[in-house]
Amino acid sequence: MIGGERRGYQSFCPGDAMNDADLERFRQWLLQQRAELDVLQTHARTATQTVELDQASVGRLSRMDALQAQQMALETQRRRQHQLQQIEGALRRIASSDYGDCFICGRAIDVRRLEVNPTYTRCAECADQSTLLSNRGQGDE
Repeated sequence: MIGGERRGYQSFCPGDAMNDADLERFRQWLLQQRAELDVLQTHARTATQTVELDQASVGRLSRMDALQAQQMALETQRRRQHQLQQIEGALRRIASSDYGDCFICGRAIDVRRLEVNPTYTRCAECADQSTLLSNRGQGDE
């Protein structure tokens, strides 16, 4: 979340149209998040390595704990990879001047919504509709 003055990020005034300075702030925040996730991914590689199954060196419960920790690390890695893909998409949209436009209706996404998550691709109305459809089993966000 990037609202307020956290991490050196300057908040927008509600109702303001997004300008070049706003886009640059979003771009810088996304670049910072990408760098942080890259560092975390690099450090987490050892946690996802194959678990040693030699009973002589590790007991059964210790192996089970190690396998569980490995699975948790793999899921964390998958989630980080998904976040990186979302960030890369947002950066591509900024570069192509499509950032902040809803993928569904084409209207501008409220800047306050982007402050919550700058990778959002849907305005609040379209996201709500998608959630309603998802709850009925007909679509997803």
